[in-house]
Parts: sequence; structure tokens; C-alpha cells
Amino acid sequence: MRLDVDGETFELRTDEHGGTHYDWVSGPNAGYGFGSSPTAGTVDQHVENIRVFLSMIDPATGYIGDD
Repeated sequence: MRLDVDGETFELRTDEHGGTHYDWVSGPNAGYGFGSSPTAGTVDQHVENIRVFLSMIDPATGYIGDD
């Protein structure tokens, strides 16, 4: 599945543990993304997971920032 959220594109795939891996395909760092387990039940839940991830990104690096 592919989702566009707030101008960013993610490809979603299930993993072997019953979760979801979110590949940030429009992000500045190839191969970067995140995982969530258990997998979300609805598209709205996937969107929320992506928004939480994006809220943690340091715009200067494109990676989750240090607190």
C-alpha cells in the first residue's frame, strides 16, 4: 500500500512479526522509515502513525532528532 500524508509518500508493508514497516520514499534519506506493531487496523490509524513519525523528524537532517 502507498499513502501520501501531508505531502510525504510512504510505502507500507507487513513484516514477519505482524507489524507494519513504513518506508519514507519521498524523504531525504534513502531506506529510512519506521516500524509499528501490531499493524494498524485502518487507513486513519496508518496516517496517524505517519504523522507522529513526521513530527519527530529534524528538518535539518531528515532523521529523528535527538531530544
